[in-house]
Amino acid sequence: MDDITGLVLAGGRGTRMGGVDKGLLPFRGLPLAQHALQRLAPQVGSCMVNANRHLERYAAFGVPVYPDSLADYAGPLAGFLCGLAHCSTPWLLTVPCDTPLFPHDLAQRLARAAAAENAEIAFAAAPEIDAQGHTRWRDQPVFCLLQASLRPSLLRYTAEGGRKIDAWARAQRCISVAFDQPGDDARAFANANTPQELHALENAR
Repeated sequence: MDDITGLVLAGGRGTRMGGVDKGLLPFRGLPLAQHALQRLAPQVGSCMVNANRHLERYAAFGVPVYPDSLADYAGPLAGFLCGLAHCSTPWLLTVPCDTPLFPHDLAQRLARAAAAENAEIAFAAAPEIDAQGHTRWRDQPVFCLLQASLRPSLLRYTAEGGRKIDAWARAQRCISVAFDQPGDDARAFANANTPQELHALENAR
């Protein structure tokens, strides 16, 4: 656990939420990002937040807050790069602020799989039902455990204009880890991109 630093990604534009700072929207009595932070903190040695607005409000959560070094809301990889720049442990674990029900054993399961496969990056993968009612697996690349030593590679990729997590990650030793154990919450990786989705998650039991 002490080898992993946790990072809550809260630096997006919140476009589908009407441009609001999504991480500060209320969820069961707490801001979304704080809820994610409290869920992540017991799983890792230390935590930080990546945010680009209202930094003083995020700082009130009690952990370091860092903005993107890339301009113009460059997406999750900008958050990854921010986290790696401030990570003092061998591994960084990223989680988005808008998926508040992610597994309590996320770090453990990703780390175990990475060690077993000698991987540099481990994504979570979860089942979802498509329009035809078929179950298919989908990577959740923002739920990412990655080696801190990958920072030079990510710096090069983003400096060349790259912004796709998958495209960069698949050039490394990368694995997908299926979250398909008995008792896993089917909503664990459901995210709130719209007010309606947030309301549905808040009322899920």
